[in-house]
Amino acid sequence: MSQLTRYLQDTAADNICYGCGNSNPHGLHIKSFWHEDGVHLVAEHLPDSKYCGWPELVYGGMIAMLVDCHSNWAAMAYHYRMENREMASQPQIGCVTGDLGIKFIKPTPMGVLLTLRAKVEGSVGRKTRIICEVYAGDVLTAVGDSVFVRVDTEQLATAAHGSKA
Repeated sequence: MSQLTRYLQDTAADNICYGCGNSNPHGLHIKSFWHEDGVHLVAEHLPDSKYCGWPELVYGGMIAMLVDCHSNWAAMAYHYRMENREMASQPQIGCVTGDLGIKFIKPTPMGVLLTLRAKVEGSVGRKTRIICEVYAGDVLTAVGDSVFVRVDTEQLATAAHGSKA
């Protein structure tokens, strides 16, 4: 990643993901960046009131989506780093969710900036385990423990739709 590009999502052209895609006009546009410790990938997000579950609490599905998108970027960034490559370099490295686990620890209040901190817990072959903590202010409210699988994006699109990505 160049010094001028802070957010990993800014390195991806035509990313239409609802959670993190720059090209999705209706999306959340999550932005992930490397923490100064060089270990954690961090993102911040303030959920809109339309993502309320219980009164004054963030909808659990929103938390799961944030964890999923942010953790996926952590997995992809890890693979680029292991290959000593820039984030936008070709061939593109893509990952998909193999297993998404969320443990809700405390209610997540609306109106509080959420901070996501993800790190690689381990990697075997094409699979990477990511732990992602969700904080509302200084309070840990959820933890994601998920596995992401490295894929060839063209093969994935062909398998899913019978066409190229």
